[in-house]
Amino acid sequence: MKAIAFGLPKLGEKREFKKLLEDFWKGNISEEELHAGMRDLALWRADLYKENADVIPSNELSYYDFMLDTALMVGAVPQRFGEYKGMETYFEMARGKSALEMTKWFNTNYHYLVPEIEREEFKLFINKPLNDYEFYKQKGYETAPHIIGAYTFLRMSKALRRKKGELPLYEIEKIEDRDQFERLTDKLVPVYREVLESLKKAGCQRVHIEEPALVLDTEDWQWDIVEKIYSELSKVGIEIALFTYYDSVSDYERYTSLPVQALHFDLVSNKENLQNIKEKGFPKDKELIAGIINGRQPWRADLSEKLRTLEDLSKLTDNLSVSNSCPLYHLPVSVEPEEDLPEGLKERLSFAKEKLKELRVLKTAFGGDKEALKEVEATSKLLEVSFGENAEVRRRITALKDEDFRREVPYEERDKLQRDILKLPLFPTTTIGSYPQTPEVRKMRTAYRTGKISESEYKEFIKKQIEHVIAFQEEVGLDVLVHGEFERTDMVEFFAFKLDGIATTKHGWVLSYGSRVYRPPIIYGDVSRPKPMTLEEITYAQSLTDKPVKGMLTGPVTILNWSYYREDVPKRVIAYQIALALLDEVSDLEGAGIKIIQIDEPAFREGVPLKRKDWQEYFNWAVKAFRLSSRAKPQTQIHTHMCYSEFNEIIEYIYQMDFDVISIEASRSKGEIISAFEKFKGWDRQIGIGVYDIHSPAIPTKEEMKAVMERSMKVLPKELLWVNPDCGLKTRRWEEVEPALKNMVEMAKGLREEVMAGV
Repeated sequence: MKAIAFGLPKLGEKREFKKLLEDFWKGNISEEELHAGMRDLALWRADLYKENADVIPSNELSYYDFMLDTALMVGAVPQRFGEYKGMETYFEMARGKSALEMTKWFNTNYHYLVPEIEREEFKLFINKPLNDYEFYKQKGYETAPHIIGAYTFLRMSKALRRKKGELPLYEIEKIEDRDQFERLTDKLVPVYREVLESLKKAGCQRVHIEEPALVLDTEDWQWDIVEKIYSELSKVGIEIALFTYYDSVSDYERYTSLPVQALHFDLVSNKENLQNIKEKGFPKDKELIAGIINGRQPWRADLSEKLRTLEDLSKLTDNLSVSNSCPLYHLPVSVEPEEDLPEGLKERLSFAKEKLKELRVLKTAFGGDKEALKEVEATSKLLEVSFGENAEVRRRITALKDEDFRREVPYEERDKLQRDILKLPLFPTTTIGSYPQTPEVRKMRTAYRTGKISESEYKEFIKKQIEHVIAFQEEVGLDVLVHGEFERTDMVEFFAFKLDGIATTKHGWVLSYGSRVYRPPIIYGDVSRPKPMTLEEITYAQSLTDKPVKGMLTGPVTILNWSYYREDVPKRVIAYQIALALLDEVSDLEGAGIKIIQIDEPAFREGVPLKRKDWQEYFNWAVKAFRLSSRAKPQTQIHTHMCYSEFNEIIEYIYQMDFDVISIEASRSKGEIISAFEKFKGWDRQIGIGVYDIHSPAIPTKEEMKAVMERSMKVLPKELLWVNPDCGLKTRRWEEVEPALKNMVEMAKGLREEVMAGV
């Protein structure tokens, strides 16, 4: 039996990837130094794989995003980027003024760049799989290149349609038309075949093609296309292993009949795959790659249980390999450096490096190795002990009633009360919450955590930052202010520090997109709030101004979805526990006179199951968790924020959340997201339109932002519209934020005058 691992984090043990990228962007290192650093990272990864697995994957290390790399492989470069100029154009597509749209990869917190198909033609443009394979080969490693499959590439891409004269000059939309999909497939497959042929010619024996889109709801005509793709690619004569993950394959029979040599199944995220294998059998002529080590959760595997699963599968096939369930880049690199976790937790954890070891142990234990079998037994005994229980939290959950999930007054009445209290103008302006986390802010936070400055010194520093940001917002002319979140490292991690039952790490970094990293907290026990979490900073900010300052909280669904969570209780229960803790905070903020409270739920969409049949169960508890956390007085205006999500299919569930105002991304999609609200009949909630793309250092013009607002006004009543950036400003520099927000406020004021003059 082989051990096959894939998707190892590219970040590096000391975040070398992040430093390389950001040093290059700042001009601190040359392009050649960037390439040299990436080569070192590639070899570090290869050695880790070699130590623990039987197959070393290549073509996994991207300079920004693997879907962007695939778009470049097939020549899908929109005309607006002009002639391709290497890294300059690459990063312009990733993070420039007219960058590709960014959205979540399936139901994960990884953001991918959405390829745009502008012309129905493809060509082999940059053969990265071959280049990577040859680099490793020169260094003495035989590898299996990993390539995003043609079907997944098209399913996750969008078609670009140019318009004449009006702004924005183009729109993008999903490729859902059958004829268009078939035409594009016919043009795309020859490029994939050319890539495989070049690899075969170079001596490559095997490729791993990732087709996670095959776990989505897939119609028969789409399966026809998939069969056509692999019928053509199989003619090359190179061994093909197909990888699917995040859910069960949508059609087991058609998947297992594809003309490939190996098939990977995620046996962790779902029960259907294993049931289908056991009930329907597995082809004798194919390798079964059993993804039984969880690539998305940090818990040590019950190796006894996993070994039993392998033994059961070995009765169904003579060609069995063990693997991780999905890419390992959803995990930190290693748990080794973590020394300050709650007692008893570290030995229950397994990050990416430890997952590789688990694969090796399972492989050798399956072969009868005595030391490996001892390790299997020891792990199982450790996991038998209960951990992190809180009787009072469980009592509160049991006592919940239906009315606890509803606000006392309907929206129409709340709206009248809130407008009378707040007296905001047409197109009120605000920001999402955070302001630039300067080197000084990060330095002082580190100094406080390491004991170099006292708590009182740190709090005084934070007060000065709050004073500055309130004065800045007053000067710019924003209508609703925020306190800047200078005391917060991350919108989820901050609350994890304050809540019992959740642990945080010091080195558990995970890439979200580009060089942006975060440390997912670990929900290991019952969650509770021992004391107020945000009251001190927000009430101080409000004391400095007569304008309303928003209370800023992260919602229960986002805290859950952006954390690693325990698996011994249902997700619904964890969400309600977090919601109760947040509700206590809402009550304290209201008591202190805060009139607007924003409960951010950017991860509400990404937690949605990939198959529609599973949606209702998820939304039943996700909507209720938000409503439980936001059960405020009718006079309190509840905001929420969602970014980089596909709204069209879930708009009815978003409406059920019963907020007063929602702020959304609209800049990268050029207002396309507004169509979701256009199609929803009876939409009456206020919407903050994200007119400023904070993920790009480019400063938006008033004309560009106005175009997004004008697109919105065609769909929604002007009285419902707010104006804001599309996300928090934490990652931007002040010299970018100041002119951008001035442009935004001036645009809103000008538009307000135009509309009022026309009334």
